[in-house]
Amino acid sequence: MINIGPYKLANSLFLAPMVGVSDKPFREICSEQGAGLTIAEMLTSNTDHWHSEKNRLRREVASINGPRVVQIAGSDPELMAIAARLNADLGAEAIDINMGCPAKKVLKKSAGSALLKDCTKVKKILKAVVACVDIPVTLKIRTGWCPSTRNGVEIARIAEDCGIQLLTVHGRTRECRFRGLAEYDTIVAIKQAVQIPVIANGDIDSAQKAAFVMDYTQADGLMIGRAAQGRPWIFEEISHFLATGSLMHSKPLDEMAQVIEVHLNKLYQFYGEVKGVWYARKHVASYVKQLPGGRQFLTDFHRCQEPQQQSDTLAEYFSLLSVNKEAIAA
Repeated sequence: MINIGPYKLANSLFLAPMVGVSDKPFREICSEQGAGLTIAEMLTSNTDHWHSEKNRLRREVASINGPRVVQIAGSDPELMAIAARLNADLGAEAIDINMGCPAKKVLKKSAGSALLKDCTKVKKILKAVVACVDIPVTLKIRTGWCPSTRNGVEIARIAEDCGIQLLTVHGRTRECRFRGLAEYDTIVAIKQAVQIPVIANGDIDSAQKAAFVMDYTQADGLMIGRAAQGRPWIFEEISHFLATGSLMHSKPLDEMAQVIEVHLNKLYQFYGEVKGVWYARKHVASYVKQLPGGRQFLTDFHRCQEPQQQSDTLAEYFSLLSVNKEAIAA
């Protein structure tokens, strides 16, 4: 098992801090479905923007397993240190520094994966943040800025020297964004180069793929991103396969419906009924995209304007799925 400072994690499977996805309700659902650690959505280090509704919600405390980890992004060492200290004062139990985001609006501010071009600035930021807080500091990176300049090993060594306690590596460069396949050879090299825990990330979308990546990279853990959308029980599936070598049975429809219903109720409570209905549409679309009749169901679901309508429509859909499944089995 992995420790982050004084915190012993339940397992070595992490939920990625995906902007617009890994909000408080989704982190809680993934934690309930077996994630050992969930990291909050990226928060700007510019505290002038913290009072917006969007950033206020990102700082809401979730009821999760493991420590409360806040991820911050920015390019100014002093502002990053201040943001880290303020989050620690507000109850953060660990700080994660984002040097992996490939989004253009982040790169324009020389933050996220843009920092991988400047090892000197990387060192200044990491030193400033680590020195400013008494809680663990972790780091997320990509393998480099572009395929011809993969400097992940150099960044990893800098991170270790600066006191970073855990490193997550996405197996793509900034230039690759999310295109093509993740490569794991750089993660292998990073794991061999440092003593701190290394978490592998990128294209881990099944229990079998998780086992392959763990074996190939010898990483200390895995971070799951897009594959958890609409399938938060992937953490249970991976844990089971890593422990037993056998696949779990497909999640029963009634259990799947229950998870979705709990998720929707968390969304309504967190965002309010109006915005909760909006956010529910996005998440439910991910849940049903591989299910029979999902497209027609979504047409009806998207017409719903109130939580109860959404709940009733969802229940009716899963009831029909169960009836059809029983008919086919018969």
